[in-house]
Amino acid sequence: MPEPRELFRFAVVGLAAYGVTLLGDYSLKLTVLREKPVTALFLATVVATAFAYVLSRRWSFAARGGHGRLREATAFFAVNAGAVAVNLVPPLVSRYVLHLSVPHVSFLAQEIADFVAGMVLGTLSGTAFRWFGYRRWVFPRSAPPVGVPQSGEAELVVERLPGPGGGQRDGQVVEVP
Repeated sequence: MPEPRELFRFAVVGLAAYGVTLLGDYSLKLTVLREKPVTALFLATVVATAFAYVLSRRWSFAARGGHGRLREATAFFAVNAGAVAVNLVPPLVSRYVLHLSVPHVSFLAQEIADFVAGMVLGTLSGTAFRWFGYRRWVFPRSAPPVGVPQSGEAELVVERLPGPGGGQRDGQVVEVP
């Protein structure tokens, strides 16, 4: 069961990244990438992903981790590459399978279809993929320290006995039920 605070922070970071995606997507789509709406969404999502990594690492999943930063960042961007692919499926289907684009439909219908497919359906499916991926591969719970029992496991205790000359010798492992 996810921790409520962690889930809340994930949602806040996700909403902020969604804002970056939305602003970037429409800024590009309505100016320099008018003929390439899926490319505009892709570029906006890449920028939002970098933004989300910084916030996720420093705030949402700050209590998790345990991997080196390079491995963690690589896993983060790999999970997000998968999420971007998941996110792009609905707008690709909308535009190129269902032909919900001009001249087949009106400009307004095209824009509504793009928004619903990319910014609603794509974002929801990509978010679910990210939540699972972040918790599983990017920011997993660190393994418990050696000697700390998991529920239902026997506890291990290391006992230090004085060695010859009053010094310490190697400990003996004693299992305590």
